[in-house]
Amino acid sequence: MSGSNGDAGTRRLDEAAGTGGGGGGAGFVEARGVELAFGRTPALRGADLAVGRGEIVAIMGPSGSGKSTLLHCLAGILVPDGGEVLFDGRRVDRMREPERSELRRDRFGFLFQFGQLVPELTAEENVAMPLLLSGTRRGPALAEARGWFARLGLDGLERRRSGELSGGQAQRVALARAMAGSPDVLFADEPTGALDSLTGEQVMELLVGTVRENGTTAVIVTHEARVAACADREVMVRDGRVTSPALGGSRT
Repeated sequence: MSGSNGDAGTRRLDEAAGTGGGGGGAGFVEARGVELAFGRTPALRGADLAVGRGEIVAIMGPSGSGKSTLLHCLAGILVPDGGEVLFDGRRVDRMREPERSELRRDRFGFLFQFGQLVPELTAEENVAMPLLLSGTRRGPALAEARGWFARLGLDGLERRRSGELSGGQAQRVALARAMAGSPDVLFADEPTGALDSLTGEQVMELLVGTVRENGTTAVIVTHEARVAACADREVMVRDGRVTSPALGGSRT
């Protein structure tokens, strides 16, 4: 997915306000009665969650509660054993792997705890990767990638490799990569879990500011209350079920 970040952001902000097409204002990303087991061990036991277009939702819960598994089902990484997963009205759980792979490539962005940058590539090449995979030529892809370095306080680090970056710098590069293709949804799994408190706060401030500027929906898995406080709404997962309201209760 290539093109102007500004145009994409304007389009998604219009949609979030109800002036765009497709999917409506609520239930842009949904899990309905989702069940999933790893062997004989159940991870999700009928989980329900609805995330509105343009909303930032934090999924909290203790270790082993199923919160990351729920995110992976919503993102089309895992296929549930039962229930439904929908994105913009489409059944993700019924898609074949090539369709889900295309969805992840073109419509979703991902930010993981350790960034997972490709060590052989420079920072700007890492950021350009989603654009290159979507068919953008190398020159324009790198030019668009470089635009993110100033936005995220990374000027001068374009040619460095991951081993030459601090943890906070690497995570900001990973955030730039996740947002470079102007995704509809950002899925973030413990995005500050490997950072100290101050650096984590800086990364979360940049993450929230960036997704709001672009009108991107965000689903953030965390066990940290200070991270969840940055979201519009928090939900709790316990024993494979969402135990707090699945929709509504947004902060004002």
